[in-house]
Amino acid sequence: MYFLRLSAALWIVSLTLSGCIWAPGQNMYKASSRIDHSQTIGDEQIELIPITPKLIAMDQAARQAPQLPAALTEYQPGPYRIGPGDILYITVWEHPELTVPAGPQQQLNAAGRLVQSDGSLFYPYIGKIQAEGATPQELRDTLTSELATYLESPQVDVSVLNYASQRIWVSGAVTNSAPIPVTVTSLTLNDAVSQAGLHPTEADLSGLRLSRDGVTYTLDIDDLAGAPVYLKGNDRVYVPFLDEKEVFVVGEVNQPGALNFRTGTITLSQALGRARGLSQTTANGNAVYVIRGTPDLQQAPSAIYQLEAKSPSAFAVASHFQLLPGDVVFVGVSGITRWNRFVVQLLPFSGLITNAARTSSDIND
Repeated sequence: MYFLRLSAALWIVSLTLSGCIWAPGQNMYKASSRIDHSQTIGDEQIELIPITPKLIAMDQAARQAPQLPAALTEYQPGPYRIGPGDILYITVWEHPELTVPAGPQQQLNAAGRLVQSDGSLFYPYIGKIQAEGATPQELRDTLTSELATYLESPQVDVSVLNYASQRIWVSGAVTNSAPIPVTVTSLTLNDAVSQAGLHPTEADLSGLRLSRDGVTYTLDIDDLAGAPVYLKGNDRVYVPFLDEKEVFVVGEVNQPGALNFRTGTITLSQALGRARGLSQTTANGNAVYVIRGTPDLQQAPSAIYQLEAKSPSAFAVASHFQLLPGDVVFVGVSGITRWNRFVVQLLPFSGLITNAARTSSDIND
């Protein structure tokens, strides 16, 4: 029995002293040496990079301030031009029979003049007149000139009762996807998104897609504050959903899971904060990793960034480290936690060894 107990003790010691590498509940280093840059773990090619103030400075220097496409910023909407489907209200002062032909009892909308599909409309005395492509002011001048043949010094005014010829569509993570008409008031991208109503929990504000004349632009709403982007007829705006942009926080945190972010970026400290921070009893402050894959490992290795977070100053660095969609934040366990888990996993086996030893002793007796 003594021999069996001694063998079991030696077996425990040998397991304890054996090195560990990239196993669940462990850290990404061997007992004898830390991983250097461009290491191979299994079949994976990785690069381990410490998160330091120097790395943050280099990353910020590499990030250029986003520039909006010139095709969008240089576009300035001109005056509104009448089109098919518009309903016009034409006033001829001192001639109510021309303004409201059916008399005062006629509804205002019924007195409007519909622009036909060929761009024309009918008006008394003048007959059929082309309105499409003209501004309200240009149509007013044309009507004044034509009516001067029948009326002395006619005074004419033209306004649009219903805008129907030009529209803008906003779809995606919005609460109202109805088309927005283009009017005499210039409409910006921010205005259109506001009118459509963003979904409060599902809209991704950093990936707005504007399609115009066969070209699609991806825009961040934060970049639109300084230079407004004006829309024009037939523009289409798509607001993507947040499930297209997530990071994952796993390991020794208080609330692991997938996190999405509505704005352009999320920092490492924000992600750890939304995961309710590191577990005070099990987390290893020197084992905070950001795992960032690469589409082609033959072209570039996967990058693993390490934050040594035992010092409070490390979180100042983490507050400037920006995560990318698809990043995995992994927090490893402390050494005593690994030992405790090892002991818990070993207890059933030690019980079997004890029982076997007792059985052997009974047989020998």
